[in-house]
Amino acid sequence: MEKIRTCLWFEKDGADAAAFYVDLLPESRMETLLAPDGSDPLLINFTLAGAPYQILNGGPHFKLTEAASISVVADGQAEIDRLWTALTADGGQESQCGWLKDRWGLSWQIYPQILLDMQAAEDQIAAERVRQAMYKMTKINIATLEAAFAAPL
Repeated sequence: MEKIRTCLWFEKDGADAAAFYVDLLPESRMETLLAPDGSDPLLINFTLAGAPYQILNGGPHFKLTEAASISVVADGQAEIDRLWTALTADGGQESQCGWLKDRWGLSWQIYPQILLDMQAAEDQIAAERVRQAMYKMTKINIATLEAAFAAPL
């Protein structure tokens, strides 16, 4: 087991959430479920795209907030669309600039590598156009970002 894992506090249904997340991303797996009394597991260890996580079904004492999120660098628009649709289904909520909350209230950022590349471009005027385009988005649209980057002066 890894020395460090990100722990997410859930009120309940953590095993269902972890199984859902594992199905979304390659290189993900369920690991251990600790259910001391045989009921809903108290602690769920899992890996998402190679990163170790755990969920603690700790009850209603603490709530997930946007102050912590899972950030996913998507391979392209198809992956952005697939993840966005799955994570906002069944009560999830869209936010802005590639942010969303899933049905359990966990925040996610879904964005493509090309967005990072455009933000780091030497042409800071083009990078600013990309930022301004992104600020108007909920789900990231790569074609719109590319158009903003390439826009003539």
